[in-house]
This record gives sequence, structure tokens and C-alpha cells, in this order.
Amino acid sequence: MTQQSLEPGTTAEDAGEGTRVPAGRSWLDRYFHISRRGSTLAREVRGGVTTFMAMAYILLLNPLILSGKDAAGDTLGQKALITATAFAAALTTLLMGFVGKVPLALAAGLSVSGVLSSQVAPQMTWPQAMGMCVLYGVAIMLLVVTGLREMIMNAIPLALKHGITMGIGLFIALIGFYKSGFVHQGEATPVTLGPAGELAGWPVLLFAGTLLLIFMLQARGVPGAILIGIVSGTVVAAVLNAAGVVDPKQWAAGAPELHGGAVSMPDFSLFGHVEFGGWGKVGAMTVGMIVFTLVLAGFFDAMATIIGVGTEAGLADDRGRMPGLSKALFIDGAGGAIGGVAGGSGQTVFIESATGVGEGARTGLASVVTGAFFAACLFFTPLTAIVPQEVASAALVVIGAMMLMNARHVDWADRATAIPVFLTVVLMPFTYTITTGVAAGVISYVAIKTAQGKAREIGAFMWGLAVIFLVYFALNPIEGWLGVH
Repeated sequence: MTQQSLEPGTTAEDAGEGTRVPAGRSWLDRYFHISRRGSTLAREVRGGVTTFMAMAYILLLNPLILSGKDAAGDTLGQKALITATAFAAALTTLLMGFVGKVPLALAAGLSVSGVLSSQVAPQMTWPQAMGMCVLYGVAIMLLVVTGLREMIMNAIPLALKHGITMGIGLFIALIGFYKSGFVHQGEATPVTLGPAGELAGWPVLLFAGTLLLIFMLQARGVPGAILIGIVSGTVVAAVLNAAGVVDPKQWAAGAPELHGGAVSMPDFSLFGHVEFGGWGKVGAMTVGMIVFTLVLAGFFDAMATIIGVGTEAGLADDRGRMPGLSKALFIDGAGGAIGGVAGGSGQTVFIESATGVGEGARTGLASVVTGAFFAACLFFTPLTAIVPQEVASAALVVIGAMMLMNARHVDWADRATAIPVFLTVVLMPFTYTITTGVAAGVISYVAIKTAQGKAREIGAFMWGLAVIFLVYFALNPIEGWLGVH
């Protein structure tokens, strides 16, 4: 969708379907423009609760994705990760509600977390990886302030944007299958079903059952299908574990048991553990590529999601403009920095915000309600930690499937479109790196367009990206030629 740099002439006060404003409005109504947007206090509260229920799964999945080791062999504690995830989601969503005044909720972006876990952490420490988060958040804020967001959005072909989303979805799905034990590294093949060509143990069967349940609920249009599936799978897991049916050692990340009370104080041990520097081992080129990849992972989805949800709420016009768009984009960018400082990955607007809009939410009050629920989760970490890794992994596969639905927007009959998108999508999971997929897509797009005699259609920005990515692929021989190690 092409974005415009101009904001509509109307103010946020006049946004949405105009209704007669009753006299004697409360300060809450006046601040959030509830009546002017044709909503009510009850609708906003209901919409906020619905959005939280639809995206609460992030409290389970983000710690799962970020559970790997960094270059120093260190890991992040699960309780601390849950706290960081809940805190960052609460703060950024509350900011969106009070400042942006739109019904958009934020939380840790799975695509951003995927980049941090698979591409950043193996090359540096976790504090340095969170520093990358802060840098990408600042970069997005600068793009918004300078107005460069329009140029970037218009420069990258729409098909490639869909390809990036699809590739990240396939990559996330692979992580889910691997974390659940459904897919293993084979001895004679790169991957295999289970550890030896067959599924082994109750936990992986529970993963498969949870996955099917979520898909069935989604097919029936049940709100909160992912959360319902996770809760149901966790209950079954707890029963099987308590009955002694499953050997506790079979669970990948610990048995589904409650240790101590259901309520505990939050663990802020990751807060502020951010480092800027010490990147000599990876090099300036790699650091630049990491920041660029994080911007790709967080920025484009946010733009499309904000416009999409805003349109659904009746806040955007037919040209994709909506009141407070710049504020919403700026807060989304700030979410990258906030998530990095909190230690829970960059925050971005969630498409699940549309579920609250579907329940009638039209203002930032709904986001305040959602943010308040995330804040309350800070004190219920033990309950969240019960969810077994196998159950949470099912949600990763579901999210991946949802992101792959962008395939319907791609013209597969056009080789100049289909080939770059294909390379972008398949190389992300095949190489276990998002940057490689993006690089291959950009280079192949420029090459094919040039071969077709349509070099003028490419644009200077895409030519520049192609050169950068060519250097990225040829970095090793170039360093050898220059004698750099």
C-alpha cells in the first residue's frame, strides 16, 4: 500500500464517523474522543480485553524464541524474559493509548525476536543484541521524523514486502517445529521427522494436537483461538504430567508444574542490560546489516498493520491516511528502543489489535485497557511459566501460517515478481537467516528487471540496496583480497 506523507486535514478529535456529542461529557470521553468516534466506554473496555486475550500468547512465545545461547554461551532466564516481555508490552501499549489515542496494542515482534535469536545472538552477547534493538528503534524514529518512511515504503516493491513477511513466517514456523521436537536434525539428512524418522513421546504429540486445535478454532472463526489452544494444551499437559503418564525428562524445557505460589514479584534483572560497543569481532558491515534487517523486520509490518487496523476502525481515509499516523509510527519505533532497554526484544504493533476493533474499539482507551492487563501479568509469571515449550511452539507454527497468507497478493505469473519472492521466502528458513532472504530477493529483482530492459523502473534506492547486498555476499573473498581478517 502506498503511503502518503500528508496527514488528513481533520484532527483526531474529528476522526471517524461523526456523531452528535452529548452535553456533559466526562473527561475520559473528552480526552479519548469516545463519543466523536461513535463508541462507548463499554465498547472500549470490551475491545481492550479482547485484544489482550488475542495477543497474550506473546508472553509465552517471546521467551521461547529468545531462549537460546549467545556468542558467550549465556542464556536469558525465563522468568526475567516473561517480566521484560510483559513490561515492554504494557509500557508501549499504554503510550499508544494515551499519546497516539488509537486502538493499537504493541508487544515483542516475533520477526524481530527471530532475528535476534538466530542472527544476532550467535555473533555477540545478549546485552549487545539488545543494543542493536535500541539502535533499530532510534533508526525508525528518525525515519518517521525526517519523512523518509514514505521514500522507503515506495522504493521497495510491494511484492518483495509480501515476500519478506512470508519468509519470516516460514522461518518462525520452522523454529516452532524444531522447538517442539516435531523436526530434528537428521544423521543422513539435514532434517527429519522426530529424532529417528518418527515422533517420539507424549509432548510432541501434544504439540500436534494443540496445533490442530488452534487451526480448527480459527477455521470456525473463534476469537482468541491461539490463546484458547495454548490454555487447553497446557491443561492437558499438566494432567498428563500429574498422572505420571509422561516422564518429566521428556519435556523440552521442564515439566508443566507450578513451583510455589501463582503470584510473585516481577524479575527485572534484564532491565538496562544494554551494551553499545565491543562489536570489533563482527565488523561494521555486519552491525549495519543487523540494524538494517531489524528495521526491515519491524518497520514495514508496522506500517501496514497501523493502516490496516486504522482503516478497519474507520480512522483512515481511502488514501491510507489517518489522524495521528506519525505519532503511532513514532511510538512503534520507540518500542524498539524500549524493548531493548527492558531486555525483551523490540516492540511493534500487533495485527491482533483488529480483534478489539471488531468488538467496537475506536479510541486509545482500548489500548490503555490492554496495557493495564499486560502490566497485571507482571505479577503472575509463575502461571505463565507452566506452559510447556511444546504447547507454545504450536502457536509459532500458527503465526507462521498466518504470515504466509500474503502469498495471495503475489502475481506468480510474473517472473520478475515470482522469482525474487521465491528466493526471499525459501532462503530465510533454508539458511536460518532473514538477511540472506532479503538480500537474494533484492539482487534477483534488480537483475531480472535489468535483463528485461526495465532498469529505469528499479529506482536508486533499490540499486543501492543491491550493491550493499552484493558486498554482503562477497564479504569473505573481499576481506581476503584486502588482507583483512
